[in-house]
Amino acid sequence: MSNGLPPLPHPLLAALAGAALLVVVQQQILERRPPRLLSLEPQVHSSGPAALDLRFSRPLGRASLQARSRLQPPLAHRWLGSETTLRLLLQPGQQVRSPLSLELAGEDRRGRSLAPQRWHWEPRPLLLVVAEVEGGEQLQIQDHDGRWQPISPIWRRIPSVEPLADGSGVVVLAADHQGRQRLWKRTLRPRSLVRHPATLGPPQLGSLHPLGPEGLSFAHLSSNRRGDLVLQWGSQAPGTTVTRWIEPDGRRHDLKLPVSGPILLLPEGEGMVVPTPDGLELRSLRGALAGATERPQVLPGSRMLAAFCPASGQALLVRHWPDFRRSLERVQPGSAPITLWLGSEAVLAASCSPNGDRAWMLLNRWQAAVANELVRLDRTGRIDARLDLRAWTPEPGMPMVYDPVADQLLLTLRRDPRQPARAALVDGRTMALRILPKPVRQALWLPGG
Repeated sequence: MSNGLPPLPHPLLAALAGAALLVVVQQQILERRPPRLLSLEPQVHSSGPAALDLRFSRPLGRASLQARSRLQPPLAHRWLGSETTLRLLLQPGQQVRSPLSLELAGEDRRGRSLAPQRWHWEPRPLLLVVAEVEGGEQLQIQDHDGRWQPISPIWRRIPSVEPLADGSGVVVLAADHQGRQRLWKRTLRPRSLVRHPATLGPPQLGSLHPLGPEGLSFAHLSSNRRGDLVLQWGSQAPGTTVTRWIEPDGRRHDLKLPVSGPILLLPEGEGMVVPTPDGLELRSLRGALAGATERPQVLPGSRMLAAFCPASGQALLVRHWPDFRRSLERVQPGSAPITLWLGSEAVLAASCSPNGDRAWMLLNRWQAAVANELVRLDRTGRIDARLDLRAWTPEPGMPMVYDPVADQLLLTLRRDPRQPARAALVDGRTMALRILPKPVRQALWLPGG
């Protein structure tokens, strides 16, 4: 019985049949091809010292990767994930002391082997400092062999520095020799994960370009692992302030927010912590665009964000009480804060391990014999270690930053008010203090990317 439609022309039938045959042939070819590694990226915020994210062209067996791949030095690790996306995670409790070599091998579900390949990986961050040099101040990084490399011009003064959390650059507020302040970005190309060991090393320098107008009176900077950057600045004209979000692709948005202090981006995602006169608000970048409406989470009271514990989604807050006491709180979005410590001492800085099992506080006891002390707390808030800094004094306003790769804290300390400050390293396990000899104004970690 005819359906009333005219028969298809023979050339069209032949074309359709040929297309179907081509699809079948392509599928057969693809199924017979061995699996390929499509991407390999360092993952900074993990529950262990470091991690690599891998994406393959077809599902690979996790047990096969575990059995056939080799990591040198042979640090304890495990493979996570399934299908085409997996993660190599270094187990917690280890310190990375040298670059790593990964010999990658495995099979897919059909028994076809991944072409063996070797990667060289340097998960340790680099030391980034504002160095005092003849004629002013300069950004410098220290390679793991001890050599120093300048990555900026010499400016009269560098009040503020923000290493981008994805390792792609550094943003600075710098003053020229006429005293005019401006924001600059130094682009960096990381070389922390390479195929050939000879190319493993500090990042290559990219462009240096301004991010805002001249004549700024202040600037606050924050970034996240996605590559987002939030800039807050005020010009010398009264009442002129700008909060700008720069996306990873360079798109710029001015945010209309009631802000009473520096905004800090969450390490992952597009969330941000916004200080307001009523307390701390958790907002999203998209929701803060002009015209967008959202109901932010609000944490009332006089609190200051001290540090993120990124693998656990937690943060440390310093709370100021009306009776002049201070407390250290651990908080997770959607949950009430948990008080870890309460006392009359001033909390100069705080930091935590990625999974939040350890926290450190830098305390100033102005009425006691031990003036400045670093204490370590366990997950319950019990102090399990102390370090008397003795004659060393923390630089006002400088952060204390934790490096989970080598399990160490970085501080900026000064012994004599008439002498330059020094970068200082504190072992996270032993609490041993090591003062570096180079004169600096500020010390930070530059992620490897």
